[in-house]
Amino acid sequence: MPLLADAVGQSLSTRPDIIGTEITKALSGLHDQIPPFPRTLAMKIFEEELGSPVESFFSYVSEEPVAAASFGQVYRGSTLDGRTVALKVQRPNLHHVVVRDIYIIRLGLGLLQKIAKRKSDLRLYADELGKGLVGELDYSIEAANASKFLDAHSSFSFIYAPKIFPDLSRKRVLTMEWVVGESPTDLLSLSTSSAYSERQKLEAKRRLLDLVSKGVEASLVQLLETGLLHGDPHPGNLRYISSGQIGFLDFGLLCQMEKKHRFAMLAAIVHIVNGDWASLVHALIDMDVVRPGTSIRRITMELENSLGEVEFKDGIPDVKFSRVLGKILSVAIKNHFRMPPYFTLVLRSLASLEGLAVAADPNFKTFEAAYPYVVRKLLTENSAETRKILHLVVLNKQKEFRWERLALFLRVGSTRKAFNRVIASKNESSLDYLPKRSSGVFDTAHLVLRLLPSRDGIVLRKLLMTANGASLIRAMVSKEAIFVRQQLCRVIADVLYHWMTQTFGRGIMATRYGSQVRLTSEADNGELSTSSRLTVPVYDYQSIFRDRRLKVIFSRILDSARKDPVLMLKFYWTTFVMVVTASVRACHRVLVSLSEAMLAPSRFLPRVAISA
Repeated sequence: MPLLADAVGQSLSTRPDIIGTEITKALSGLHDQIPPFPRTLAMKIFEEELGSPVESFFSYVSEEPVAAASFGQVYRGSTLDGRTVALKVQRPNLHHVVVRDIYIIRLGLGLLQKIAKRKSDLRLYADELGKGLVGELDYSIEAANASKFLDAHSSFSFIYAPKIFPDLSRKRVLTMEWVVGESPTDLLSLSTSSAYSERQKLEAKRRLLDLVSKGVEASLVQLLETGLLHGDPHPGNLRYISSGQIGFLDFGLLCQMEKKHRFAMLAAIVHIVNGDWASLVHALIDMDVVRPGTSIRRITMELENSLGEVEFKDGIPDVKFSRVLGKILSVAIKNHFRMPPYFTLVLRSLASLEGLAVAADPNFKTFEAAYPYVVRKLLTENSAETRKILHLVVLNKQKEFRWERLALFLRVGSTRKAFNRVIASKNESSLDYLPKRSSGVFDTAHLVLRLLPSRDGIVLRKLLMTANGASLIRAMVSKEAIFVRQQLCRVIADVLYHWMTQTFGRGIMATRYGSQVRLTSEADNGELSTSSRLTVPVYDYQSIFRDRRLKVIFSRILDSARKDPVLMLKFYWTTFVMVVTASVRACHRVLVSLSEAMLAPSRFLPRVAISA
C-alpha cells in the first residue's frame, strides 16, 4: 500500500517533536520527491483527455516534473497567450491501486475490531478514507473545489488560492495558475542550515513563523467563518508568497462543516482555555463527538484529571496543542468517542502547522496564536450562537460579571491588529495603536471606551444590558479593579487636558501617553512641519457622552445598583476621587505643556531654507 503509506508519512514529517528530527528529515522527502513516471506517458494522458496534442494548448511544458505526489505529478508550462501555469497529470492505473489499498485496510480494521472487541465499526474509517481518495481521482472535482475555495475565502486578503483554467482541465488533467512562493519545507531547511548566514537564517525563520501564524488563522477562518476546510494542508500544499500571503494548493479534498459544528468548535476552544471541562463535554456532544447516553460526569472527571495539570500563562494554556490533543484523544479512545471527518481534518491541520513552527521556534504555542482570533469573533460577531458562548463564559448563573474573564478577553483580543481596526476611530491616522502603557499594563478601560460606541461594540453593549448592573458597579469599586480605575483616571485626564488646550491654549504641545501631539493654530496656515504631525491618535471620548444607547445602558446599570445604598455611596465616592485625581493630572500636564511651549527655542529662531 505505497500510496497510503506516503500519505501517513507526509503527516508525520511535520512533527519532529513527536518522531524526532532525523526521522522527520527522512520523511520530508515524501512531499516533493516521490519518484515520477515518464513524461511521454504524462503527455499521452493529457492528449487523451483533451483530444489534441499538447502543443496546441501550450507553448512550453517543462521536461521534468517540478513536483511528484502520490496521485500525480506537476509540470510547469506556458499557455499560448503567455500565462504561466501548473499542469497536473494523474498517475496511470491509479483507480485500481486505490480501490485495492482501501479494501485491504477495510479487512484489517474489521479484524482489529473483532480482536479488540470494539463496539464501533472501525471499517467506517476506511470507508470515509476511500470516499475522499476516490473523489481525489477526478480532477474535475478538484477544479470545482478550487473555485469554491477561492470564492469562499476571497474576502480574506492573506489567503491565496490559484485560479483554475476549466478549458484546460479534465478528469485526469488539471491546469491552474502557477503560484510563486516558498514551501514550509524550504523555509525550515533554510532557517536551520549551516550553509547560510545568521541573518539569512533569521529572516527565513521569520517568514516561516509568519506562514505558520497565518496558517493557524487560515485554519480558524475555515473552521469558524466559512466552514469550508482544506482537506490536505501538509507542507507540500502550502506556499509563503512574497506579498505575505499564505497560498494553498491541491484541492482534491474539501470538507464542508455544518453551522452547529462550527459554533460547537468555537465553544470548545474557549472552554479549554477557561478550564471549564463540564462545558467542554457539552460542546463535544454538540460536535457529534461524544455519543448520546454517555455519562457526562465521568467524562468531565476524566478530562479534568487529564487536562487539569496544564499550566496557564496570561490566562492562556502554556502548552503545545499536540499535548492537549493527545490528552483529549486518550480520553476519546477510552470512551469510544466518534471522530467526524471535519474533526480529524482540523486536528491534523493545526497539529501539522504547530509541528512546523516548533521546528523553527520551540516556544511556539498554537493556543497563544489562535485564541486572539476566537476572542475577536466572540466580541464582534452579533449572532445568537456567539452571544450564548460569550454570556456563558463571562457571566455566572446570576448574570453577574466574571470581571477577570472579560478583562482577559479584551486583553487577548487587542493583541490582534484586526481587532484594533474594528474599533479604530475614522479620524485616526494609525490603525496599529495598541492601548498598552509603557509599563506593560494593558489599558482595558481605553479599549472598552473605544469599543462601546463603535459599530462592532453591539455585542458588548448587549452584554451590559443583559448583565446584573449592580455586579458591575460592585466590581468597579472593588480592590481588584484598582488598575481599571487608574486607567479611567488617565482617560478622564486626557479628556480634560485636551478640552483645556483647545479652549485656552493654541499652538501648545499636547502630551499624550508620553508622545507629543501639536495642536495647530491659525498662524500655521494649515502647514505642518515633520515634527508637528499627529503621531498618536487622539480618540474623541465625547462621543461616549453623546451616544444615546450608552446613556440607556449606564442608566440601567445605576438603577440596578440604587437598590443598595451602601454600594451607591461607595460608587459616588470612588467617582469623586477619580475626577479630582484626573483634574489634578490634567492641570499639571497643561502647566508642563505651557512651559515647554514658552521655553521652546524654535519659537524664537528664524526659518532658514537650505538648498543642496
